[in-house]
Amino acid sequence: TNLAISQAVAHEGFYYAPDPSSQIACSIGGNIAENSGGVHSLKYGMTTNNVLGCEFVLITGEILRIGGKAPETDGYDVMGIITGSEGLLGVVTEVTVRILKKPETARALMVGFAEIEAAGQCVADIIGAGIIPGGMEMMDKNAIHAAEAFVHAGYPLDVEALLIIELDGPKVEVDELIARVEKIALGCGSTSCQISNSEQERLLFWAGRKAAFPAVGRMSPDYLCMDGTIPRGKLPAVLARIRDLSERYRLRVANVFHAGDGNLHPLILYDANIPEEMDKAEAFGADILRACVEMGGVLT
Repeated sequence: TNLAISQAVAHEGFYYAPDPSSQIACSIGGNIAENSGGVHSLKYGMTTNNVLGCEFVLITGEILRIGGKAPETDGYDVMGIITGSEGLLGVVTEVTVRILKKPETARALMVGFAEIEAAGQCVADIIGAGIIPGGMEMMDKNAIHAAEAFVHAGYPLDVEALLIIELDGPKVEVDELIARVEKIALGCGSTSCQISNSEQERLLFWAGRKAAFPAVGRMSPDYLCMDGTIPRGKLPAVLARIRDLSERYRLRVANVFHAGDGNLHPLILYDANIPEEMDKAEAFGADILRACVEMGGVLT
């Protein structure tokens, strides 16, 4: 599994950076097939940026070895073709990944906003200031309440949106970046800000976010997860559009997404036992993805 790699090298002070929410269960070979990301992909890249080589079996049974331990190989980037090919070209049977030294310091901020558009603006302003957090995730009110009831991470329940922002590196740099991010958040109208004071607290902040998908199952018997990516500067506009569509279709949405790189995962809540709700949810999802494309984004 994805997490097993980090566990295997933790005693030496290393880890594997891409961390999908399903990392306790998803296989590293499956990560290559899907070019999986995660909360730390904003700074450290997707699977394609962290895989050096693999053993690959074609449908004919021929075994290929592609890449290796060297950071770069000459010729065509065949690993780049295999990564994200969804199993259509062959089966990955062995993987060589790039592991990273654990940062000297990593601290997370939990910043609440009274308006979801303000949180979206804060994301754009942080990136615009040249700050690249280790991870930057956003959850809306529905997702916050579901995750807090599930994990008890101490999330504020009186906010419309929550940003979890992780900054890592040398301690002096992290301290400076925390002060800058706090100032930007205040300028965007943040109503609360909590900073982790221990590794246990930092992991607890993330535990709620990583459990958000199963936690939303407490709110609705069924949900449909969409996946689209938009330019960061369009976050406020897209979130406003999703809210308008929610009112039009009379279906609730829980927004949980990789705010730093604009990758949205709106969860449309519905009940398949109610006639036509599934159809409404699918139509709603199509409209969300159309909105992403109209605003210069892509389907993921």
